[in-house]
Amino acid sequence: MFILDAHLDLSMNAMEWNRDLTWSVKDIRASEEGMTDKPDRGKNTVSFDAMRKGNIGVCVATQIARYVKPSNNLPGWKSPQQAWAQTQGQLAWYRTMEEANQLVQIKTKKQFNVHLKNWKQDKENTPIGYILSLEGADSILNMDYLHKSYEHGLRAVGPAHYGPGTYAFGTDSVGGIGAKGRELLKEIEKLKLILDATHLCDQSFWETMDSYNGPIWASHNNCRKFVNHNRQFSDEQIKELIQRNAVVGMALDAWMMVPNWVRGKSTPRSTGASLKHMVQNIDHICQLSGNALHVGIGTDLDGGFGLEQSPMDLDTIADLQKIPSLLNEKGYSPEDIENIMNGNFTRFLQKHLPD
Repeated sequence: MFILDAHLDLSMNAMEWNRDLTWSVKDIRASEEGMTDKPDRGKNTVSFDAMRKGNIGVCVATQIARYVKPSNNLPGWKSPQQAWAQTQGQLAWYRTMEEANQLVQIKTKKQFNVHLKNWKQDKENTPIGYILSLEGADSILNMDYLHKSYEHGLRAVGPAHYGPGTYAFGTDSVGGIGAKGRELLKEIEKLKLILDATHLCDQSFWETMDSYNGPIWASHNNCRKFVNHNRQFSDEQIKELIQRNAVVGMALDAWMMVPNWVRGKSTPRSTGASLKHMVQNIDHICQLSGNALHVGIGTDLDGGFGLEQSPMDLDTIADLQKIPSLLNEKGYSPEDIENIMNGNFTRFLQKHLPD
Protein backbone atom coordinates (compact mmCIF):
# COMPACT_ATOMS: atom_id res chain seq x y z
CA MET A 1 0.00 0.00 0.00
CA PHE A 2 1.15 3.52 -0.81
CA ILE A 3 2.23 5.38 2.35
CA LEU A 4 2.59 9.09 3.10
CA ASP A 5 4.84 9.67 6.11
CA ALA A 6 4.16 13.13 7.55
CA HIS A 7 7.40 13.48 9.52
CA LEU A 8 10.96 12.41 8.68
CA ASP A 9 14.14 14.25 9.72
CA LEU A 10 16.03 13.32 6.55
CA SER A 11 18.39 16.29 6.37
CA MET A 12 19.27 16.08 10.08
CA ASN A 13 20.41 12.50 9.58
CA ALA A 14 22.44 13.49 6.54
CA MET A 15 24.03 16.67 7.89
CA GLU A 16 24.36 16.00 11.65
CA TRP A 17 24.50 12.19 11.87
CA ASN A 18 26.57 12.11 8.63
CA ARG A 19 24.45 9.38 7.06
CA ASP A 20 24.37 8.89 3.30
CA LEU A 21 20.72 8.03 2.73
CA THR A 22 21.51 6.76 -0.76
CA TRP A 23 23.11 3.75 0.99
CA SER A 24 21.05 0.83 2.25
CA VAL A 25 20.08 0.72 5.93
CA LYS A 26 22.41 -2.27 6.31
CA ASP A 27 25.38 -0.34 4.89
CA ILE A 28 24.70 2.72 7.05
CA ARG A 29 24.59 0.49 10.14
CA ALA A 30 27.85 -1.17 9.17
CA SER A 31 29.55 2.20 8.68
CA GLU A 32 28.63 3.21 12.26
CA GLU A 33 29.84 0.06 13.96
CA GLY A 34 31.79 0.94 17.09
CA MET A 35 30.65 4.58 17.17
CA THR A 36 29.39 5.76 20.56
CA ASP A 37 28.65 9.48 20.11
CA LYS A 38 24.90 8.85 19.83
CA PRO A 39 22.78 6.04 21.31
CA ASP A 40 21.27 5.18 17.93
CA ARG A 41 24.55 4.60 16.08
CA GLY A 42 24.32 1.47 13.97
CA LYS A 43 20.58 1.27 14.65
CA ASN A 44 19.10 3.49 11.92
CA THR A 45 15.89 2.50 10.15
CA VAL A 46 15.60 4.95 7.24
CA SER A 47 17.22 5.17 3.81
CA PHE A 48 15.85 5.97 0.37
CA ASP A 49 16.10 2.29 -0.51
CA ALA A 50 14.08 1.28 2.56
CA MET A 51 11.49 3.97 1.81
CA ARG A 52 11.08 2.61 -1.70
CA LYS A 53 10.77 -0.95 -0.41
CA GLY A 54 8.02 0.29 1.91
CA ASN A 55 6.26 2.20 -0.91
CA ILE A 56 6.67 5.47 0.98
CA GLY A 57 6.40 7.72 -2.04
CA VAL A 58 5.80 11.01 -0.23
CA CYS A 59 7.08 12.36 3.06
CA VAL A 60 7.04 15.62 4.94
CA ALA A 61 10.76 16.25 5.45
CA THR A 62 12.15 18.66 7.98
CA GLN A 63 14.62 21.39 8.54
CA ILE A 64 15.50 21.65 12.23
CA ALA A 65 17.87 23.87 14.22
CA ARG A 66 17.23 25.00 17.78
CA TYR A 67 18.46 28.35 19.12
CA VAL A 68 19.29 28.10 22.82
CA LYS A 69 19.71 31.06 25.13
CA PRO A 70 22.48 30.88 27.79
CA SER A 71 19.98 29.72 30.42
CA ASN A 72 18.84 26.79 28.24
CA ASN A 73 20.77 23.54 28.78
CA LEU A 74 19.36 21.79 25.72
CA PRO A 75 21.68 21.18 22.76
CA GLY A 76 21.39 23.80 20.07
CA TRP A 77 22.90 26.84 18.40
CA LYS A 78 24.06 29.89 20.37
CA SER A 79 22.44 32.39 18.01
CA PRO A 80 19.39 32.41 15.71
CA GLN A 81 21.74 33.34 12.86
CA GLN A 82 23.63 30.08 13.34
CA ALA A 83 20.33 28.21 13.50
CA TRP A 84 19.26 29.81 10.20
CA ALA A 85 22.55 28.86 8.60
CA GLN A 86 22.11 25.26 9.76
CA THR A 87 18.68 25.06 8.13
CA GLN A 88 20.15 26.44 4.91
CA GLY A 89 22.81 23.73 4.93
CA GLN A 90 20.00 21.20 5.30
CA LEU A 91 18.15 22.84 2.41
CA ALA A 92 21.29 22.57 0.27
CA TRP A 93 21.36 18.82 0.98
CA TYR A 94 17.75 18.47 -0.19
CA ARG A 95 18.67 20.32 -3.37
CA THR A 96 21.61 18.00 -4.07
CA MET A 97 19.34 15.00 -3.53
CA GLU A 98 16.98 16.50 -6.12
CA GLU A 99 19.89 16.86 -8.54
CA ALA A 100 20.80 13.22 -7.86
CA ASN A 101 17.22 12.21 -8.76
CA GLN A 102 16.62 10.78 -5.29
CA LEU A 103 14.05 13.37 -4.18
CA VAL A 104 11.62 15.77 -5.82
CA GLN A 105 10.27 18.77 -3.94
CA ILE A 106 6.51 19.28 -3.91
CA LYS A 107 5.38 22.89 -3.50
CA THR A 108 1.99 23.08 -5.21
CA LYS A 109 -1.22 21.08 -5.61
CA LYS A 110 -0.37 20.46 -9.28
CA GLN A 111 3.11 19.14 -8.44
CA PHE A 112 1.61 16.91 -5.75
CA ASN A 113 -0.97 15.38 -8.06
CA VAL A 114 1.56 14.90 -10.87
CA HIS A 115 3.91 13.16 -8.44
CA LEU A 116 1.18 10.83 -7.17
CA LYS A 117 0.41 9.87 -10.78
CA ASN A 118 4.10 9.34 -11.64
CA TRP A 119 4.70 7.25 -8.52
CA LYS A 120 1.70 5.06 -9.22
CA GLN A 121 2.76 4.49 -12.83
CA ASP A 122 6.51 4.03 -12.34
CA LYS A 123 7.69 4.22 -8.75
CA GLU A 124 11.03 2.56 -9.57
CA ASN A 125 12.10 5.54 -11.68
CA THR A 126 10.29 8.32 -9.83
CA PRO A 127 12.14 10.27 -7.11
CA ILE A 128 10.57 10.22 -3.64
CA GLY A 129 8.39 13.28 -3.15
CA TYR A 130 9.05 15.56 -0.20
CA ILE A 131 7.21 18.53 1.29
CA LEU A 132 9.45 20.86 3.29
CA SER A 133 8.60 21.53 6.94
CA LEU A 134 10.36 23.50 9.67
CA GLU A 135 10.40 21.81 13.08
CA GLY A 136 10.79 24.60 15.62
CA ALA A 137 10.82 28.18 14.27
CA ASP A 138 13.83 29.51 16.22
CA SER A 139 15.81 29.91 12.99
CA ILE A 140 13.29 32.46 11.66
CA LEU A 141 15.08 35.69 12.61
CA ASN A 142 12.12 37.83 11.56
CA MET A 143 9.17 37.54 9.21
CA ASP A 144 11.33 38.34 6.16
CA TYR A 145 13.06 35.01 6.79
CA LEU A 146 9.71 33.22 6.85
CA HIS A 147 8.97 34.70 3.44
CA LYS A 148 12.41 33.60 2.19
CA SER A 149 11.67 30.09 3.43
CA TYR A 150 8.29 30.10 1.70
CA GLU A 151 10.03 30.98 -1.58
CA HIS A 152 12.36 28.02 -0.97
CA GLY A 153 9.30 25.77 -0.78
CA LEU A 154 8.59 25.66 2.95
CA ARG A 155 4.98 24.55 3.40
CA ALA A 156 4.58 23.66 7.10
CA VAL A 157 5.90 25.21 10.31
CA GLY A 158 6.00 23.94 13.90
CA PRO A 159 6.55 26.98 16.16
CA ALA A 160 8.35 25.04 18.91
CA HIS A 161 10.38 21.89 19.51
CA TYR A 162 11.74 20.94 22.94
CA GLY A 163 12.07 23.58 25.62
CA PRO A 164 11.44 27.33 25.49
CA GLY A 165 11.58 28.72 21.96
CA THR A 166 11.52 32.16 20.40
CA TYR A 167 7.89 31.90 19.28
CA ALA A 168 6.34 29.36 21.67
CA PHE A 169 7.11 26.95 24.48
CA GLY A 170 7.61 23.33 23.49
CA THR A 171 7.85 19.89 25.07
CA ASP A 172 8.98 19.84 28.73
CA SER A 173 8.52 23.59 29.19
CA VAL A 174 5.66 25.84 30.24
CA GLY A 175 4.65 29.19 28.78
CA GLY A 176 2.61 31.01 26.18
CA ILE A 177 3.20 32.31 22.67
CA GLY A 178 3.63 36.01 23.46
CA ALA A 179 3.71 38.85 20.93
CA LYS A 180 6.36 37.18 18.75
CA GLY A 181 4.35 33.98 18.61
CA ARG A 182 1.21 35.83 17.58
CA GLU A 183 3.16 37.68 14.89
CA LEU A 184 4.45 34.36 13.53
CA LEU A 185 0.96 32.82 13.53
CA LYS A 186 -0.43 35.84 11.69
CA GLU A 187 2.24 35.52 9.01
CA ILE A 188 1.80 31.73 8.73
CA GLU A 189 -1.91 32.34 8.18
CA LYS A 190 -1.22 35.11 5.65
CA LEU A 191 1.09 32.85 3.63
CA LYS A 192 -1.40 29.98 3.96
CA LEU A 193 1.29 27.75 5.39
CA ILE A 194 0.30 24.67 7.41
CA LEU A 195 0.74 25.10 11.15
CA ASP A 196 2.18 22.00 12.85
CA ALA A 197 0.87 21.84 16.42
CA THR A 198 3.28 19.05 17.37
CA HIS A 199 5.51 19.81 20.40
CA LEU A 200 3.50 22.82 21.62
CA CYS A 201 3.18 22.76 25.41
CA ASP A 202 -0.38 22.91 26.72
CA GLN A 203 -0.44 26.66 27.36
CA SER A 204 1.10 27.50 23.99
CA PHE A 205 -1.26 25.03 22.29
CA TRP A 206 -4.40 26.66 23.64
CA GLU A 207 -3.14 30.18 23.07
CA THR A 208 -2.35 29.16 19.49
CA MET A 209 -5.89 27.84 19.07
CA ASP A 210 -7.19 31.24 20.20
CA SER A 211 -4.97 33.14 17.74
CA TYR A 212 -4.85 31.02 14.60
CA ASN A 213 -7.52 30.20 12.03
CA GLY A 214 -5.56 28.64 9.15
CA PRO A 215 -4.83 25.02 8.21
CA ILE A 216 -3.39 22.93 11.03
CA TRP A 217 -2.08 19.43 11.53
CA ALA A 218 0.00 17.51 14.06
CA SER A 219 2.59 15.68 12.02
CA HIS A 220 3.86 13.30 14.72
CA ASN A 221 1.91 13.22 17.97
CA ASN A 222 0.47 10.35 20.02
CA CYS A 223 -2.23 10.20 22.71
CA ARG A 224 -1.78 11.21 26.34
CA LYS A 225 -4.38 8.61 27.29
CA PHE A 226 -1.70 5.91 26.92
CA VAL A 227 1.45 7.81 27.92
CA ASN A 228 0.70 10.57 30.42
CA HIS A 229 3.32 13.10 29.38
CA ASN A 230 3.09 16.63 27.99
CA ARG A 231 4.63 15.46 24.67
CA GLN A 232 1.37 13.64 23.93
CA PHE A 233 -2.00 15.31 23.27
CA SER A 234 -4.90 15.06 25.69
CA ASP A 235 -8.32 13.98 24.42
CA GLU A 236 -9.43 17.61 24.68
CA GLN A 237 -6.58 18.74 22.43
CA ILE A 238 -7.25 15.95 19.93
CA LYS A 239 -10.94 16.89 19.81
CA GLU A 240 -9.98 20.52 19.15
CA LEU A 241 -7.80 19.42 16.23
CA ILE A 242 -10.56 17.18 14.87
CA GLN A 243 -12.97 20.11 15.03
CA ARG A 244 -10.50 22.10 12.91
CA ASN A 245 -10.32 19.31 10.29
CA ALA A 246 -6.74 18.48 11.21
CA VAL A 247 -4.90 15.19 10.65
CA VAL A 248 -2.73 13.75 13.43
CA GLY A 249 0.26 11.62 12.40
CA MET A 250 1.21 8.69 14.65
CA ALA A 251 4.83 8.60 15.82
CA LEU A 252 6.94 5.49 16.45
CA ASP A 253 9.23 6.65 19.27
CA ALA A 254 8.73 3.86 21.81
CA TRP A 255 8.72 6.10 24.89
CA MET A 256 5.67 7.82 23.38
CA MET A 257 3.91 4.48 22.89
CA VAL A 258 4.30 2.61 26.17
CA PRO A 259 4.10 4.06 29.70
CA ASN A 260 6.97 4.27 32.21
CA TRP A 261 9.76 4.17 29.64
CA VAL A 262 13.16 4.81 31.23
CA ARG A 263 15.69 6.19 28.76
CA GLY A 264 18.83 4.09 28.54
CA LYS A 265 17.24 1.21 30.48
CA SER A 266 13.94 0.28 28.85
CA THR A 267 14.00 -1.62 25.58
CA PRO A 268 11.30 -2.35 23.02
CA ARG A 269 11.30 -6.01 24.09
CA SER A 270 11.30 -5.34 27.84
CA THR A 271 8.26 -3.07 27.44
CA GLY A 272 6.59 -5.01 24.62
CA ALA A 273 6.52 -1.89 22.44
CA SER A 274 5.22 -2.90 19.02
CA LEU A 275 3.30 -1.61 16.02
CA LYS A 276 0.14 -2.67 17.85
CA HIS A 277 0.71 0.34 20.09
CA MET A 278 0.61 2.57 17.03
CA VAL A 279 -2.68 0.95 16.05
CA GLN A 280 -3.93 1.55 19.61
CA ASN A 281 -3.24 5.27 19.20
CA ILE A 282 -4.81 5.32 15.73
CA ASP A 283 -7.92 3.61 17.04
CA HIS A 284 -8.26 6.03 19.96
CA ILE A 285 -8.30 9.04 17.64
CA CYS A 286 -10.81 7.29 15.38
CA GLN A 287 -13.04 6.64 18.38
CA LEU A 288 -12.82 10.30 19.43
CA SER A 289 -13.72 11.49 15.93
CA GLY A 290 -16.27 8.81 15.11
CA ASN A 291 -14.50 8.05 11.83
CA ALA A 292 -11.07 7.28 10.33
CA LEU A 293 -10.59 10.68 8.67
CA HIS A 294 -8.33 12.52 11.11
CA VAL A 295 -5.36 10.23 11.65
CA GLY A 296 -2.36 9.22 9.57
CA ILE A 297 1.27 8.16 9.69
CA GLY A 298 4.01 10.51 10.93
CA THR A 299 6.66 8.11 12.15
CA ASP A 300 9.56 10.39 13.21
CA LEU A 301 11.77 7.36 12.55
CA ASP A 302 15.47 8.18 13.03
CA GLY A 303 14.39 11.40 14.70
CA GLY A 304 17.19 11.15 17.24
CA PHE A 305 16.48 7.48 18.01
CA GLY A 306 16.86 4.14 16.26
CA LEU A 307 16.08 0.47 16.86
CA GLU A 308 16.83 0.91 20.58
CA GLN A 309 13.67 3.02 20.84
CA SER A 310 11.48 1.74 17.98
CA PRO A 311 8.75 -0.94 17.93
CA MET A 312 10.28 -4.38 18.34
CA ASP A 313 8.57 -5.65 15.16
CA LEU A 314 10.11 -2.90 13.01
CA ASP A 315 13.57 -3.29 11.47
CA THR A 316 13.38 -0.60 8.81
CA ILE A 317 10.81 1.95 7.68
CA ALA A 318 9.70 -0.61 5.06
CA ASP A 319 7.99 -2.50 7.89
CA LEU A 320 5.26 0.16 7.94
CA GLN A 321 3.65 -2.23 5.47
CA LYS A 322 2.74 -4.40 8.49
CA ILE A 323 0.27 -1.77 9.70
CA PRO A 324 -2.59 -2.41 7.21
CA SER A 325 -2.99 -6.03 8.33
CA LEU A 326 -2.99 -4.93 11.99
CA LEU A 327 -5.73 -2.41 11.21
CA ASN A 328 -7.63 -5.09 9.33
CA GLU A 329 -7.44 -7.37 12.38
CA LYS A 330 -8.84 -4.46 14.43
CA GLY A 331 -11.87 -4.36 12.15
CA TYR A 332 -11.01 -1.42 9.92
CA SER A 333 -12.35 -1.47 6.36
CA PRO A 334 -10.09 -1.29 3.28
CA GLU A 335 -11.26 2.31 2.74
CA ASP A 336 -10.44 3.25 6.34
CA ILE A 337 -6.99 1.67 6.07
CA GLU A 338 -6.29 3.53 2.82
CA ASN A 339 -7.29 6.81 4.49
CA ILE A 340 -5.01 6.18 7.47
CA MET A 341 -1.99 5.10 5.41
CA ASN A 342 -2.18 7.94 2.89
CA GLY A 343 -5.63 9.31 2.08
CA ASN A 344 -6.19 11.71 4.95
CA PHE A 345 -2.87 13.55 4.57
CA THR A 346 -3.24 13.40 0.77
CA ARG A 347 -6.59 15.17 0.80
CA PHE A 348 -5.32 17.68 3.37
CA LEU A 349 -2.41 18.60 1.09
CA GLN A 350 -4.59 18.69 -2.01
CA LYS A 351 -6.75 21.21 -0.19
CA HIS A 352 -4.07 23.37 1.44
CA LEU A 353 -1.02 23.39 -0.83
CA PRO A 354 -0.93 26.51 -3.02
CA ASP A 355 -2.24 26.27 -6.57
